[in-house]
Amino acid sequence: DGAIHRAGGPSIIAECRTIGGCPTGSAVATSAGALPARHVIHAVAPIYRGAATDAELLKSAYATSLLLAESLQARSISFPSLGTGAYGYPIRQAAPIAIGAAVGHLRRGSQLERVTFVLFSDADLAIYEEALALA
Repeated sequence: DGAIHRAGGPSIIAECRTIGGCPTGSAVATSAGALPARHVIHAVAPIYRGAATDAELLKSAYATSLLLAESLQARSISFPSLGTGAYGYPIRQAAPIAIGAAVGHLRRGSQLERVTFVLFSDADLAIYEEALALA
């Protein structure tokens, strides 16, 4: 979140302020500011508490983002590993949810040509690759 706002510049945060809040498991879009993209989709992952609803909210954050990208006529979308940083979602649990949401969306038919996961480390990449192999 912070990296996107720093790279995109102050116009993104200003636009976010006009939108107001966004419920957990949902997403909103803004312009991309100084980023080389048309939009930034801001998805809200759950703060991990080990609750039964955590997985559904995380899946919903991805699913809502994918649908929003479709509505914006995007051809590609890039995701970080939602919720696995400051929100504490264990990446081994989050990766299959993220991959499952993306693969499921694409299998149902989509104008999206590419879904990219931009990950923090080689270890995170290995976990996502394992999840993809099982999808």
